[in-house]
Amino acid sequence: MRPLSRAGLWVGWLAALVITTLAMSLLRDQLDKAHIALLYLVLVLGGSATGGRAVGLSLATLAFFSFDALFLPPYGTLAVRNPLDWLVLLSFLITSLVATQLLNRAQERTISAQRRAGEIERLSILGAETLNAGVATEALDAIAEVIRSALAVDRCDILAQQGESLALLARAGATPAETSSNDLTADGLTEWVAERGLPAVMRGDHTSQVGSRGWEAEGDPWLSQGDVRVLLVPLLARERMVGVLRIMNREQIELHAEQRAFLRALSYYAALGVERVRLVAVAERAEAFRQADALKSALIATVSHDLRTPLTTIKALAHRLAAGGDADARSIEEEADRLSRFVSDLLDLSHIAANAMPMRTELNAAEELVAAARQRLGGALEHRDLRVIVADGAPLLLGRFDLVQSVRVLVNLIENALKYSPADTTVELSVARRGDRLAFEVLDRGPGVPDGEDSLIYEPFYRPAGTRPDAGGAGLGLAIARGLAEAQGGSVSYAARSGGGSVFTFELPAADAPVIEDSSARV
Repeated sequence: MRPLSRAGLWVGWLAALVITTLAMSLLRDQLDKAHIALLYLVLVLGGSATGGRAVGLSLATLAFFSFDALFLPPYGTLAVRNPLDWLVLLSFLITSLVATQLLNRAQERTISAQRRAGEIERLSILGAETLNAGVATEALDAIAEVIRSALAVDRCDILAQQGESLALLARAGATPAETSSNDLTADGLTEWVAERGLPAVMRGDHTSQVGSRGWEAEGDPWLSQGDVRVLLVPLLARERMVGVLRIMNREQIELHAEQRAFLRALSYYAALGVERVRLVAVAERAEAFRQADALKSALIATVSHDLRTPLTTIKALAHRLAAGGDADARSIEEEADRLSRFVSDLLDLSHIAANAMPMRTELNAAEELVAAARQRLGGALEHRDLRVIVADGAPLLLGRFDLVQSVRVLVNLIENALKYSPADTTVELSVARRGDRLAFEVLDRGPGVPDGEDSLIYEPFYRPAGTRPDAGGAGLGLAIARGLAEAQGGSVSYAARSGGGSVFTFELPAADAPVIEDSSARV
């Protein structure tokens, strides 16, 4: 249809030129040169307006020669008798050419303005549909449909990077069977684009070509040359690869400069849409984990609370049996105590996770904390050596912390060292002030922590691979120690000890000794 319409325009305007020339030649004696020039100029402008610059320039050239040969003496030749007639001819020709050029430029600007108005309208529709979309994938569907309709192609797919593969998130237009068989052969190229972050095309003969990062630039041959059937554009959000935009058409895909720039803007919208889908999925997973963790904490707290009553009963009965001379009652009582401590640790862990552990920070001495920890350890130190190291001549070390909870932290760290170090080795506890922190270092000669598991040791129920079955404990000590330390502005950290072993450092906010005024110096 298009070629016939174009040919019809050419034939129509050439016929109009011939008819006008014949009519004017019959009235040649009655027409002035200005009349002839104006009539020809009207034809040129009409041809330019409807047929474009090529038609206008052709009409201007033919009119120029017809004017010279038929209406300027000597007639029938291109010679000009009156030199002033050259001024008329050249003025006509220049006016026709300039008018044709200006009219064509105005038409191009009008077409460009119409395209931009259409693009702005599509963007406004896209923005409205995106904002109204309650689900992130619905917004992607709207983006895919706007891209497909704006470029007048058969199909538009938006694929997202999920792990090591691509997943189809949105599709607008025909199904793969209705489009072409290129969809099957473009899968490998699509994955390549997702991996490299570069655009690519697939032509009708199934050959492919890779473009540059500035693919929207005018004159880039990879997109404008050949029978392009599939266009693959990488989707980047904040310079991070998030997916691929795949455009397919049964016929050749042709994009002018404005469409390329428009596609670049829409591809950024698509990238943001893919990122939104990802963030929504992450938020949903995080919320699911949060709810599961809350449920777990509530379950642990409930079960642990309910276990205390039967444990107390078991301990009381075992104590009564032991007093009556039952040899096994003592073991039952010890196991009940152990289970009771485990239940208490579970309750504390749930309180720490919920930020509900009560803290009473006040001025305390490091010496008092160490003494309370030694007293709490009690029988655990009967057959083990704990060496406390404080710098000679050091001033009184003070800090602001909860004494009761800090004792628990220090006891957990020392028990951990005693548990995992050989029985014939000494566990050391050094106390020092480092700037605005009080540092308690627990050093042992145990096996240490395997490489890469430094952060795992603070997870509840964690036990290193190869731990002795009789090491005791459920893996809650370090988790509780770190939680209690951080709840009062402190910290617990691990480092490998030179020569083998571990160094656990418990830090608390340090404080200066209060200044006491001498009342005797007052008058």
